[in-house]
Amino acid sequence: MEDVYPVAHTRNIDGSIEFQPLSDHLENTATLAAGFSHVFEAGDWGYLAGLWHDLGKSSKDFQNYIRAAVAGDSHQLEATGRVDHSTAGAQHASQAISGLGHIIAYTIAGHHAGLLDAYAPGSCQWARLKKEVPPFTSPQSQGSATNKLALPPRVAGLASRPDRFDFTLAFFTRMVFSCLVDADFLDTERFVDPDRADARPKFSEGIFSEIERALEKHVGKFKDDGSVVFKARRAIYEDCLKAAELAPGFISLTVPTGGGKTLSSLAFALRHIHHHQRDRIIYAIPFTSIIEQNAAVFREALQGVTQDAVLEHHCNALHEPDQDMAARLAAENWDSPLVVTTTVQFYESLFSNRPSRCRKLHNIANSVVILDEVQSIPVGLLQPILRALEQLVEAYGVTVVLCTATQPAVVAREGFPVGIQKVREIIPDPPKLFNSLERVEAVNLGPVSDQDLVASLLQHQQVLCVVNTRSHARELYERLSPDGGTFHLSAQMCPAHRTSKLAEIHQILERGENCRVISTQLIEAGVDIDFPVVYRSLAGLDSIAQAAGRCNRNGRLDGRGQLFIFQSEHLPRERFLSEMTNVAGQVLPLHESPLSLEAVEHYFRQYYWEQNTRWDEKGIMGLVRRAGDPDSELPLLFDFKKTAQVFRLMEQSSFTVYVPWESEGLQLCQRLRHAEGLPSRGLLQKLQRYQVGISEREFHQHLGREIELVKNRFAILIEPGINYSRELGLDLKQTRNGLMEI
Repeated sequence: MEDVYPVAHTRNIDGSIEFQPLSDHLENTATLAAGFSHVFEAGDWGYLAGLWHDLGKSSKDFQNYIRAAVAGDSHQLEATGRVDHSTAGAQHASQAISGLGHIIAYTIAGHHAGLLDAYAPGSCQWARLKKEVPPFTSPQSQGSATNKLALPPRVAGLASRPDRFDFTLAFFTRMVFSCLVDADFLDTERFVDPDRADARPKFSEGIFSEIERALEKHVGKFKDDGSVVFKARRAIYEDCLKAAELAPGFISLTVPTGGGKTLSSLAFALRHIHHHQRDRIIYAIPFTSIIEQNAAVFREALQGVTQDAVLEHHCNALHEPDQDMAARLAAENWDSPLVVTTTVQFYESLFSNRPSRCRKLHNIANSVVILDEVQSIPVGLLQPILRALEQLVEAYGVTVVLCTATQPAVVAREGFPVGIQKVREIIPDPPKLFNSLERVEAVNLGPVSDQDLVASLLQHQQVLCVVNTRSHARELYERLSPDGGTFHLSAQMCPAHRTSKLAEIHQILERGENCRVISTQLIEAGVDIDFPVVYRSLAGLDSIAQAAGRCNRNGRLDGRGQLFIFQSEHLPRERFLSEMTNVAGQVLPLHESPLSLEAVEHYFRQYYWEQNTRWDEKGIMGLVRRAGDPDSELPLLFDFKKTAQVFRLMEQSSFTVYVPWESEGLQLCQRLRHAEGLPSRGLLQKLQRYQVGISEREFHQHLGREIELVKNRFAILIEPGINYSRELGLDLKQTRNGLMEI
């Protein structure tokens, strides 16, 4: 061991202890981080962060600690204790480079536990820089990087605007942090677990050409049925291919629901990559309930591609270590050609402080990001999210495609200064396209009681009714079910159950039989289903437009489909929608068609553009600032930890319950119960098809009675015969809390 002193890591190979020299680890990490950050012209920043991140490991205290760990000397370990090896490098960075060195100092101090707040009780950046650390060896070779360190040109250009300086430097810090933590992890893995490192996916240089050819072949299979809808979808696809030559930046794709945005936007991204040498495509979807469906659409379209180029990554996407290790490893840092994720995962990662969530950020640089239903951004987070997207486009070479079935509501205009500037539209004439695809006549019924609503639904042979709460859907179904031909859909049903039910509904619709479906809004996003008549409980106009997309979707009716908008008698249960419904209720009477672009613009003007006091409701923009004195001990006051804590797109926590539904669900739950140790990721992945989310209150209320906790972390429904209905899904015998389905 003396020959390789000091060391960074150890490994046990067939009983033989091997050591990684610290100098090797520092240089390897520096080289990897420099390569990652070179994509946004910050190679020197990544190099220095990697070179200095583990300087504390050169101390005698740390070397004694690692010697004791190798020797299994518990007394020495207890005496030594864990040694802080990240503070030393942070202190060195802040002292070696005046001012801007604090950016690197933040990344090094947080490369294990996460980026810190500037000042806070307990651990914070200031306390770390003032902390007394064991003597360490300063690096002798730093190249010329230290002397010429400057902000990358595009970052500096954005930072030159006084109103962008603080946010730009904080965002840049997080991007350098991403390069460092990914490089550190990868080099450590390469030494400690080379088999795992070798399993990481490696894609050929021609992968995007291969994907593009597969997509063209898939689209070529669609037969022209002579309908207006087919012609419009084909024109949209061709418009996307033509627009791919546009310079990188903000692009909007404004297409009505049912216009084929999913594959057309993918075609744009692939051709754009060809013209502008981008590195990957990231497709972000606002609804977890349909991400698997979209990923499946892409995989079907890309059949014949030699490698599985589609990475599905959201909070529930888990992968089998042996059978699908490459996909699991790619999910750690999005090292994949095509990533399908949720907007929650995407946006929250941009504001995270944790290494595990930030590893992927540097791989967003130089990519094409497609944001589906971009108007779904919460009002209270508009400003920070739009500023982050601006950073990606202006400083990191990202092309952002704003997909919407209504209009790009986040574009800057008079009275909406926080909106996105310089957005170019793919569709030459969106109003003309909307008129050509106008397949629905909308009628505003006003307030309607449940009794009258049920009577109206019974007058139609095939009808879809979309309401805002689970409880309302349940009550309507129970009133209608005695008449037969009635179906219920909500997230109280596990995905496998919903898939089975939707397949049955499709078959009945095709046969022309009675089919009345009561659903929460989960049916509005990405579900390819076609009804002649749709009823929609009052909600935001964008949600109403989505419901309209399930009406005469394929244009097969001789005339137009019918969309009836009504105000539910259950408004007290729908308080979570009060803002949207109030605005929609004011706008609807003022326009001949609630689906017109004029009506939607009026809606967004009131809901988004005129609520300037709420654009940064959580004060996130104020959590990054400069000290009054540029020569202060901590000139950059960035509160990374607090930002991550307050930036939440979904405030309510959801608890997963696994349902032993049908024979496969029962078998999987039994495997979970009897698994030795923690279950495999493969088992958990299969169980996703049998899970239902419930509130924290419901979870604790039924734990130990209707719900069994396995291995102290996995909840299983004990009696599906009692508490799970083939018609309604999970039934825990209590009053529903009216949470909106997503």
